[in-house]
Amino acid sequence: MEKAEIAVRAKDYIAREKDANFKGQVEKLLADGDFKELEDRFYRNLEFGTGGLRGVIGGGYNRMNTLVVKSATQGLAAYLIKACPEKAAAGKQKDGAGLKAVIAFDSRHYSVEFAEASALIFAANGIKTYLFSSLRPTPELSYAIRRLGCDTGIVVTASHNPPQYNGYKAYWNDGAQVIPPHDVGIIDEVNNVKEIKEMDKQEALSRGLLQIIDKEIDAPYQDMVRSRLFRPDLIKASAGKVKIVYTPLHGTGAFHVETVLGSLGLKVITVPEQREGNGDFPTVAFPNPEEAAALEMAIQLGKKENADVVMATDPDADRFGTAINDGKGNFTLVTGNQMGVLFADYIFLSLKETGKTPPNPAMINSIVTTGMQKRVAEYYGAQCFECLTGFKWIADMMAKCEADKSASVVFGTEESYGYLVENEVRDKDGVSAAALMAEMTLYWRSKGKGLLDRLEDLYKICGYWEEMGISKYFQGPEGPAIMQGIMEEYRKNPPKTLGGIDIVRVRDIKNGADGLAPSDVLQFYLKDGTVVSARPSGTEPKIKFYATCCTELGNESLAAAKAEAGKKLGAIKKDIRAVIGE
Repeated sequence: MEKAEIAVRAKDYIAREKDANFKGQVEKLLADGDFKELEDRFYRNLEFGTGGLRGVIGGGYNRMNTLVVKSATQGLAAYLIKACPEKAAAGKQKDGAGLKAVIAFDSRHYSVEFAEASALIFAANGIKTYLFSSLRPTPELSYAIRRLGCDTGIVVTASHNPPQYNGYKAYWNDGAQVIPPHDVGIIDEVNNVKEIKEMDKQEALSRGLLQIIDKEIDAPYQDMVRSRLFRPDLIKASAGKVKIVYTPLHGTGAFHVETVLGSLGLKVITVPEQREGNGDFPTVAFPNPEEAAALEMAIQLGKKENADVVMATDPDADRFGTAINDGKGNFTLVTGNQMGVLFADYIFLSLKETGKTPPNPAMINSIVTTGMQKRVAEYYGAQCFECLTGFKWIADMMAKCEADKSASVVFGTEESYGYLVENEVRDKDGVSAAALMAEMTLYWRSKGKGLLDRLEDLYKICGYWEEMGISKYFQGPEGPAIMQGIMEEYRKNPPKTLGGIDIVRVRDIKNGADGLAPSDVLQFYLKDGTVVSARPSGTEPKIKFYATCCTELGNESLAAAKAEAGKKLGAIKKDIRAVIGE
């Protein structure tokens, strides 16, 4: 991009941005002549993708700031009015009688400001908005949409990204993130925003177009989480036998996790240095429970307290991670795939034992999640449906199953530490996962087992499964083109082998396949049953690879099966790294 064009876009931004900090950043860059940084901030508009916005906080059209957030909200409001004309008309007749929205936010920098700015734009467009009084988790936002009968919702969060990021997830009236056709319609409106309508906060409050909420949603949400447990009597009798160390990683989870588990009589010790919300995330490099380093402080406290289990939620408390005491004081990190296996097993087993198995029971997981979960479902006579990556697709399949009564979905999961164990929420829920994890720990203890013991039992039933993930970031203006080049090269010249194993099938989902919506995903099916998937991330400038492989135990020991799987994955990893330049 030429310097003159960059300067024009920068000056246009300065004229429109009302936040002094963001405006001042761009003014200084222009004064200093720092066109390298200016190009990164202005070479494109921060894309409002199928899930909303996510980017580095700062001034510029390719950053997260008040102007970009306001434009996105104006576009969402405009689409909502077009999509629901009768409700919109009712709102014109009487304030608060028409369209409704709800907004939550996490502990990141500018989350409060972005949430309030969005609420006032909704209000200016005649949309009554419920705004949480302080930070709340993403699953509670999904729950609130359904409980309040809202038409849309927003949660201001960048999930588990580093502290310099913030984001904005958009939801529809079913409590799930938007999918086609709404996502494309919203994107078109956002890209065509010419005027942003705004309203003063006091006016919005006095006209009933803005309502601050908290306990009226908190209490029923917590009741719902408790109601989804299978064995309240076991918890009541044995809660004192389990000690839990928990960390919200400076995010939103502490209030609900401590309250729900504490009300069940469970002893929860929260890592004090990580309990309060803090957008700097000062004790971790990444506030991501998928990363072993993020749980390090909690594990150290777990060892000191001789806890049975360590739990963690990410900043918006939709992801859930854990480490389990092996009985000797050592903590084993459990992967998202393994946790999904344990939850699936426990849910199907509990439904069977309590006589509550519904007709045509089923679970849903994403196409990059371990195949072991399907084996567990089949072991209990249940189905396992696959969907694209992202919990909005799990929610979509849940809705379809409800509509045609083809199956009763009791569990949804994806490999990236996301679990949904209730129907009242339509996104992953780290709070309910924590509660179910506590009960599951107590249940297997009552049977003389630990969760790691149960996982080994399941390997004997389903074979030994192991997974691998590789991510490579491509920053800057050239990043998207590099990632696209990698994917196109795979399409034009697909490898014949990976890790020395023949590829027998390639599934390209770019234009849709096997009933799946179009998505930029390639999957390689190897002769031995291993599946390798490649996809650019939808929220970060990186390309992601996944591999899941199985070694049937037969006469092999578990140790031998693990060694064989590790050897396969190591060879596959080497081939992938050669392609992405590592």
